[in-house]
Amino acid sequence: MILAIDTSMSAASACTLASGTDEPAALQTSAMERGHAEALMPLIEAVIDKTPGGFQALTRIAVAVGPGSFTGIRVGVSAARAIALARDLPVVGVSTLAAFAAPWLAAGNEQIVAAAIDARHGNIYIQAFAPGGRSILTPRLMTPREAIRILGSRPVCLTGSGAPLLAAEAQTAGIEARIYGELHAPDILQVARLGLVADPATAPARPFYLKAPDAKPIAVRAIQRANM
Repeated sequence: MILAIDTSMSAASACTLASGTDEPAALQTSAMERGHAEALMPLIEAVIDKTPGGFQALTRIAVAVGPGSFTGIRVGVSAARAIALARDLPVVGVSTLAAFAAPWLAAGNEQIVAAAIDARHGNIYIQAFAPGGRSILTPRLMTPREAIRILGSRPVCLTGSGAPLLAAEAQTAGIEARIYGELHAPDILQVARLGLVADPATAPARPFYLKAPDAKPIAVRAIQRANM
């Protein structure tokens, strides 16, 4: 039984899933822009209370490690590590981009699948996959225009909060693009499924940011102003 956690974007989510099953033992998600730190542990406790065997049934922990919200990622990773340490369980990290793309790849989509997250300031985090799941564009930070130029002229399936930005750029370029799925956060069940097959040695539970945080400490800003 795996416990999956996600606070990487605009939701706090957790679920438990037994290996070899399609439906979660328990699942709960709450949409939110802020307050992940306060909401997560009560949410996890609610999921565990509905899981047969409770904490004793868990065999590993998975957590969405980003890219996404700088603070949200830290909240989820910290909680996952703490639970894994307390229960002496392996813990794995799951890419938020891979979790967005997973259901459309599993459905046998014959188009390129591009998962994109709005990174603000006109940029997106993006990863793209060929049919079958091979990564053809590794996770990176770029503009939608740069991404469409790299993806080429083939039809593309878009998902994630950055999908509307990519779709607009694709339309301008005359490329067929369709948006699929929920865009505010990945499906926590996909985080669990990817976590079940992830290798702790190659999928560490550590933040995956792709860029420095937008917010800077007050002291740093003061020093920068003094040097201008």
